[in-house]
Amino acid sequence: MKLCMIGTGYVGLVTGVCFSDLGNDVICVDRDLSKIENLKNGIIPIYEPGLEELVHKNYKNNRLKFSSNLKDSILKSDIIFICVGTPTKKNGNNADLKQVYNVAKEIGRSIKKFKIIITKSTVPVTTGEEIEKIISKKVPKKLFSIVSNPEFLREGEAIRDFYKPDRIIIGTNHKKTNSVLKNLYSPLISRGAKYVNTSIRAAELIKYASNAFLATKITFINELANLCEKIDVNIEDISIGIGLDKRIGSRFLRAGPAYGGSCFPKDTKVIINTGDKFKTNLTVIKSVIKSNENRTSLMLRKVFDILKNKIKNKNICFLGVTFKANTDDMRDSSSLSMIPALSKKGAKINYFDPTGEKSDFKKFKNVIFSNNIKEAIKNSDLIIIHTEWNDFKTINFRKDVKNKKFSIFDMRNIYSANKMKDLKIKYFSIGN
Repeated sequence: MKLCMIGTGYVGLVTGVCFSDLGNDVICVDRDLSKIENLKNGIIPIYEPGLEELVHKNYKNNRLKFSSNLKDSILKSDIIFICVGTPTKKNGNNADLKQVYNVAKEIGRSIKKFKIIITKSTVPVTTGEEIEKIISKKVPKKLFSIVSNPEFLREGEAIRDFYKPDRIIIGTNHKKTNSVLKNLYSPLISRGAKYVNTSIRAAELIKYASNAFLATKITFINELANLCEKIDVNIEDISIGIGLDKRIGSRFLRAGPAYGGSCFPKDTKVIINTGDKFKTNLTVIKSVIKSNENRTSLMLRKVFDILKNKIKNKNICFLGVTFKANTDDMRDSSSLSMIPALSKKGAKINYFDPTGEKSDFKKFKNVIFSNNIKEAIKNSDLIIIHTEWNDFKTINFRKDVKNKKFSIFDMRNIYSANKMKDLKIKYFSIGN
């Protein structure tokens, strides 16, 4: 099939590349000329394991193209995917849909024959109806069909999630469109993916409801971890014990820092806004947001306690600064609050992250990026394991840290407290 991905951000690029790998002809479009030129030269704008190889393979085989000409790309394609950003509005909780609506206007000006127009971007309920109104001002409704097809790609696992999804949600009441899209996704359906056809509104809400529920699980286990620390119980025992209940499940029950990234913080706020719009009080999700906002302050207080409030001139090392492993995404990462706060208290901070130095910290004179783990930890008074990269799971702390009175604050519980005790290392973790 001939597909057009509008937007070469995380969703558009991964989805487009993977569809081309399934044998479709895909054009990825972006107004950022430098990004398009880089992609043509094999330079990938995001960190995602396996993506670079797939781009090279399918671009070489001429199934994948990159363009900055939106009108031409729409004319050459049968199915148009809207994959542009929907950030939270400044001074508000709702999604900023300017890019989505601008794209809809461009699509309306470029349709000459029947097109299936799919919203892949995460958008609030009723957005599909607004897109239809915008396009129908330019062309008759018989020349297009609007679909909501939310993505469920996890950063760091996106390619695997595309090829082995739990479900494929298609929001449309148009029978012919549904048949075409079932055919498009048939290689994934044959591998066991569940194909679910709903209304457009239901598909839009499924995405927000999914992320809100997962955010709730993370916040729930984090709050239980707080209790475990007070009553001398190991949170990992609790996670295992409740996770084995099939009604609950073990995923997203790992205690740690506040959730971050491009989805959970933004999407929980938008679903609250949708509830308010339709006069429905979503009290559980509101509590989740509030608890998560307080989480980083709680982690900072724990750092202060470990160092007995003597922060000035202490050498503190952060291992990992992204919000999770296998991504270079810094959005709403706890490190964005913790590092500046410790820096202002006079701490000397070294950090290492496998995805490299971050511009977010360059303005702080006492925050330094180290090129490797050994360099980062060698003079530390406190080592904070912030992100669960595999690189951090087999460190010989006794050998590599020169300061023999150092402590470890493991925010991901990747080490054994008993083994650390045997090594006579001062070790602090979450919910322990």
